[in-house]
Amino acid sequence: MRKIRFVTLTSVSVLGAMILLVGCSNKKAVPVPSPETTAQAVYSANLPTNDSSTAKQGSTQEEKQGGADHQIVHLENGVEIAAKPDDIAVLVNKQVKLPDDYNPPDLVEPKIPFIFTEKDDRRLMRKVAAEALEKLVADAKNEGIHLAGVSGYRSYQTQKTLFNYYISVQGQELARKYSAEPGHSEHETGLAMDLSDTKGTCAAEDCFANTPEAKWLADHAADYGFIIRYPKGKESITGYNYEPWHIRYVGTQLAKELTSKGLTLEEYYDHKAMVSN
Repeated sequence: MRKIRFVTLTSVSVLGAMILLVGCSNKKAVPVPSPETTAQAVYSANLPTNDSSTAKQGSTQEEKQGGADHQIVHLENGVEIAAKPDDIAVLVNKQVKLPDDYNPPDLVEPKIPFIFTEKDDRRLMRKVAAEALEKLVADAKNEGIHLAGVSGYRSYQTQKTLFNYYISVQGQELARKYSAEPGHSEHETGLAMDLSDTKGTCAAEDCFANTPEAKWLADHAADYGFIIRYPKGKESITGYNYEPWHIRYVGTQLAKELTSKGLTLEEYYDHKAMVSN
């Protein structure tokens, strides 16, 4: 039996942790959870899950080729599952999900400032992305731009807890407009990080778009292998609102190509996300 370690948190610290876990959600659209609800959600994230990525007997499986040669997905009961989740250019969105049991192979903590003090998974990224982020943050600092991490890696179970919470307070239709279903969040790849300034000003909020930090990221992220994953004007393609704080590592060559051509990963793979209107 898996042991569960329960950590006692104050109401304030628990509430802060839950808000930061939201990461890529628009805070204006999300009601602030009560300390009691938040504590239960954080505790639930540590419970074992019975979810399995194994297809049920009788399910159909086939491979579907995307717009780029290496983007292949398995179809299981009509659900598209990334066949190569470790690929740094993997497409994960509302239509394509990661395997339920996927765990990034090489998570490390990038040596950058964070807007929180807790030592938890939000600090983690895959090694190649973490090293690139360290250089990005250091070079930005040299130019007077002070960036800090807000939310990085998120496990399947944590994403499930968050998404279920939003459904419980706002219903599934509204929740899907700003939060990813478990298995469909880029944070689960270990290749994404939400950023803000070191004071947490406008962290994961619309007002971040008007900050010097957002402008610097838009101009320079590709030089380090990152893209603004959910750009302005592409909402109907990505399925998410504009998020200037959410950067995704795809490698320098692809990042520069996507940025110079104004393409999203969906357009690169010719794979439009399913969007709920």
